[in-house]
Amino acid sequence: MSRIAIVDRSKCIREKCGYICVKVCPGVRMGDETVTVDSEGWPVISEMLCTGCGICPKRCPVDAITIINLAQELTEPFHSYGINSFRLYNMPLPQKTGVVGLIGKNGIGKSTAIKILSGRLAPNLGAIDGEEQKAKMNIEQKAYFSKLGQNGLSISYKPQNIEKITDLFKGTVSDLFEKTEKMSEARLNTAVEKLSISPILSREIRHLSGGELQRVAIAAAYSKDADLYYFDEPASYLDIEQRLAMANLIQSLSEQKPVIVVEHDLALFDYLSDYVYVFYGEENAYGVVSGVKSARTGIGEYLEGYLKSENVRFRTEEIKFEKYSAEAGKGKAILSYPEMRKSFDSFSLSCEEGSLNAGEIVGIVGRNAVGKTVFIKMLAGLEHPDNDAPLPKLKVSYKPQYIRAETEMTVLDLFNSLPLNSFVLEECKRRLLLHSLLERSVMHLSGGELQRVSIATALSQEADIYLFDEPSAFLDIEQRLHFAHLLRSVIADTDKVAFVVDHDVVLIDLVSNRIMPFEGQASINGHAPAPMKKRDGMNKFLSALGITLRRDKSTLRPRINKAGSVLDREQKEMGEYYYVTDS
Repeated sequence: MSRIAIVDRSKCIREKCGYICVKVCPGVRMGDETVTVDSEGWPVISEMLCTGCGICPKRCPVDAITIINLAQELTEPFHSYGINSFRLYNMPLPQKTGVVGLIGKNGIGKSTAIKILSGRLAPNLGAIDGEEQKAKMNIEQKAYFSKLGQNGLSISYKPQNIEKITDLFKGTVSDLFEKTEKMSEARLNTAVEKLSISPILSREIRHLSGGELQRVAIAAAYSKDADLYYFDEPASYLDIEQRLAMANLIQSLSEQKPVIVVEHDLALFDYLSDYVYVFYGEENAYGVVSGVKSARTGIGEYLEGYLKSENVRFRTEEIKFEKYSAEAGKGKAILSYPEMRKSFDSFSLSCEEGSLNAGEIVGIVGRNAVGKTVFIKMLAGLEHPDNDAPLPKLKVSYKPQYIRAETEMTVLDLFNSLPLNSFVLEECKRRLLLHSLLERSVMHLSGGELQRVSIATALSQEADIYLFDEPSAFLDIEQRLHFAHLLRSVIADTDKVAFVVDHDVVLIDLVSNRIMPFEGQASINGHAPAPMKKRDGMNKFLSALGITLRRDKSTLRPRINKAGSVLDREQKEMGEYYYVTDS
């Protein structure tokens, strides 16, 4: 049996713990150099000598060590970041045409693969510190990287972290497009129209919202005249209408050029992808890339946790979807709010009165900039209605849309500093996999890690009403589903109520008992109806966008019908935009 040893240097405290990992290792006690200390003072674990006893991970005071005993023999890694560091096995490749989707949880190599394929990171084929390359490329990989190395491929790359654009570029959106190399004017005009960028062409890049910056980044990548196109998490910050516009744009591009996409919105990923590579492994330890599969087969095997052609089970539990979630909570009405109005310089919001029953979750859907966050803030007491509407005197827990890490405390110290429900907190730690983050500084968490900590903090507070604004941001598919099940169980068990604002229709479908479909003109006006039955609310929301959904027959997962397809036409004729079982 082979094994992988990982030492997380962001956690390791080295000599402060007296190198416990060295002292407790049975191999070291027997005179072997199983664990040594390098010239910089970092512990180094020999994977050849390690027996996988599991003592050092248990004794490490900061959980910096991971030892993974592999049930399968892996070849040498295609890329390794160093000794006892993350490594990636195998590599996806683009197809001649069509969209290749990369699916898998965070921290197992999808963005690394994109960087390697786009030429931003050179693969070392397992060679570390001057060693000879160990891994061997297959014929297709050799052909691809040979052409890439000879500058025979031009690459267009939309990065994951679009926020860095504001640091690298100063000027307007038009200036950015003008200074982008190899730009196709015809394609740019198409992107500006399809992504509704015209109103912001003269705006400074630093003044753009997250959704506006995302659309600009997508347009810039789409408009380049290139051989290959890579889009890393293009749906972040976009509403459902913008996501579909982006997906249709990328699909049209893939008819002429190969495209690879990383995305965590499952319904959108399914809608976009023609082919799929499944990534599996251990977060921040190693990742393995499956063979190429059809989209439906790849997504189905990913949800099942079992790759049939490879005969590999990488998850013990299958990800399942329920056919129907409960209707409105059956308990007594514990929250009623009045009709509300709120006006700003260029935007106004009107809200109908509504009420929630104990144990109920209301999903809030709608385009960006129609007042969803304003409504949540009024319930939280952070904005005050202009009509002096008397809001209920309830204890509120609020997870905002944008999260800032403003403390150097560790995650554990943060939890200990707050009056949290210990039972709920432990459940959050378990389901959101927070134990490995407890000794990390909040300031040094990634976006997804910070989101999980914020969700746990908000859900563990003692409150009457829980408000979550875009909780899916930066979470991978599995984390989103874990959050959905966690929220539903906590709200049902405690007889509390919750509102969830999100653009991921899979998440909204999983958590909601009722729906509030917001309407209006972006940045001009918005209207919040009273919570309505789930089917009625989703039908109203989807019909306004001209989108139909169905359930996959085998997995029951939500799937977006292709516009103009037989199912799309049939459902629209019936007036059923929300779910017909897929045959």
